[in-house]
Amino acid sequence: MLCRDFTCGYIIFGNFFKEAALEEKIVMYMHAGSKNHGCEAIVNSLCHMIREKALLVSYRGEEDEAYSLKELCTIRQEKKIEEKKLLHIWNYLYRKLTGDEESLIRYRYGAVFGEEKFPLAISIGGDNYCYDNMLKDLRLGNAAFNGKGTKTILLGCSIEPELLKKPEILADLAKYHTIIARESVTYEALQKAFGRTEQPRLLCYPDPAFTLPKKELPLPEGFQEGNTVGINVSPMVQKEESRPGITLENYVNLMRFIIDHTDLQIALIPHVVWAQNDDREPIHRLYEKFRNTGRVIRLEDGSCEELKGYIGRCRLFVGARTHATIAAYSSLVPTLVVGYSVKARGIAKDLFGTEENYVLPVQDLREPGDLTKGFQWLLAHEASVREHLKEIMPGYRQQAFLTGKEVDRLWEEFSQQQKI
Repeated sequence: MLCRDFTCGYIIFGNFFKEAALEEKIVMYMHAGSKNHGCEAIVNSLCHMIREKALLVSYRGEEDEAYSLKELCTIRQEKKIEEKKLLHIWNYLYRKLTGDEESLIRYRYGAVFGEEKFPLAISIGGDNYCYDNMLKDLRLGNAAFNGKGTKTILLGCSIEPELLKKPEILADLAKYHTIIARESVTYEALQKAFGRTEQPRLLCYPDPAFTLPKKELPLPEGFQEGNTVGINVSPMVQKEESRPGITLENYVNLMRFIIDHTDLQIALIPHVVWAQNDDREPIHRLYEKFRNTGRVIRLEDGSCEELKGYIGRCRLFVGARTHATIAAYSSLVPTLVVGYSVKARGIAKDLFGTEENYVLPVQDLREPGDLTKGFQWLLAHEASVREHLKEIMPGYRQQAFLTGKEVDRLWEEFSQQQKI
C-alpha cells in the first residue's frame, strides 16, 4: 500500500528530494511571481507589517529575487513537475491509484511538507478566487496544509458573490481559520454565505498594499510632476470587453481628448509584465499612435515600489490593474478605475461610499467616448476627490495595518498551541 505522506518523487527516488530544514515558520503561498507587481505589492507590504520573517513559496521565484522581495522574505521556488515528463506521468498515475490529489501540491511545495511543523500558512488572496483555473490549486493547498495541522489564512481577498453559491467553494473556504476580505462587498457576501457559523473567522481590512512603501527614482523626460495623467491598460480588461476593440478605442479617444483640450502630459505605466499577460502590449499600441505629439511617454518595467513612486507623482490616474489604482489612491491621486470585477467596485465603495463615477466597468463600454466622459467628470471634481482622499487615507491605511497585527496575533496563538 502506498503511503499517503509520500509524493511520487519520494516513492521513486527515496530521500533524493529531501531538503534542508527551514527556519521560517510562517508560510506564504499561492504567489504567482513579482512580474505581476500587484502580487509583489501584497507580499512586500505584508512582510513590512509582520514581526516574523516569512517563507514565500513562489511559482516564479526568480522574479521575486529580481524585484523587491529578496531581502524581505525567504523565497522558495515551487518545483515545476511539468518540466519533468516522466515524473509528471508517474504523479498522475499515483493520484489515480490512491485518490491522493494533494500529492502534487506536496511535491510542488517541497520541504514545506517535510518533517517540520508550520503553525501558520497564508494564502496570498488578492483575486485568486476570481479565476477558474486557480480554484483547484487553492482547494488542494488549503486542504494539504490543514491535513498537516497548519492553520490557514486567506488574506487580502476579493471573491465574486456569485461564486459563493457553489457548495464546493464554501466547503473549501470553511477550512480556513480566518479570511480577511479587502473590501466590504466580498465581506458582506461571505457573512451572508456563512451565516452564524464559527468557521471561518471573517474580517474586513483594506488591501495591505495601501501601506506599500514607494521609491522615487528620477523622472524621465516628458514626465511633469503634478501635471501628468498616468494611464494603465491591461489585456485582462480587454478580455472582458463588450465588443472586440472597444477598450483600446476608448483609451485612444481619452488620450486624444487630453492632448487636444488640456496641457497635461500622459505617462503610460505597465503594472503586469508576464509574457502571456503583458500590459506593455496594449501600451505599445497606444504609444505608437501618439508618440509624435511630444505629450506621451511610456515607462519601463520596475518594482512595485518604483512604479508607485511614478504613479504617486501623477496629477490624475486612469487604471485597469487593481494595484496600480491602489498605488494611486494611497498617494492621494484622483483615480478612475476601468474595472471588470468585484475588487474595483468594493474598494471604491469603501473609499467613496459609491462606485459611481469612480469605477467604469469595462463591460459597460459601449461607445468610443465612454471613458472620456468618465475622465471629464474626474477632471471637473479633481480638487474635491483629492481632498476626500487626503481626509480618509490616514485612517484607511491604519486599518490596513491591522492585517499585520492579526497575523502576528495568530502566529503567537498557533505557535503556543504547537508547543503544548
